[in-house]
Amino acid sequence: MLTHRTRLLLIGGVLTAALAATLLISTPEATRTVDEVMEDPESLEGRQIAIRGEVLDGSIDNSTFQFILHGESETILVDFSDASVSNGLDDNRTVYAEGVIVKNDDKWVFEAEIIKTSCPSKYEEATDE
Repeated sequence: MLTHRTRLLLIGGVLTAALAATLLISTPEATRTVDEVMEDPESLEGRQIAIRGEVLDGSIDNSTFQFILHGESETILVDFSDASVSNGLDDNRTVYAEGVIVKNDDKWVFEAEIIKTSCPSKYEEATDE
């Protein structure tokens, strides 16, 4: 018969091993910038990735569900037709997106499944309307 202390240690060990296995098996992929993705898009093609960048001013097309995401020096077309989009998708807004990068007609397209936008800063310049 196991003592109470031995049983607690055994249960604790099993729980710790299960938690460690869960973390190792489903480690989330790091978020990449547009520039990092476009350095070598072939290596990421068809893989589930997370990307972050800024919406290019005037690029949102709600009829085709596409916009252009840019980094420091690179851009990528984002297709959000099948995406869950948080409120606030707008020009010059920083965006975090999860999805798959594919090549369509010799162009790289990020097919987004989830799009999250940053909250506007209270320090941004107010626009006159």
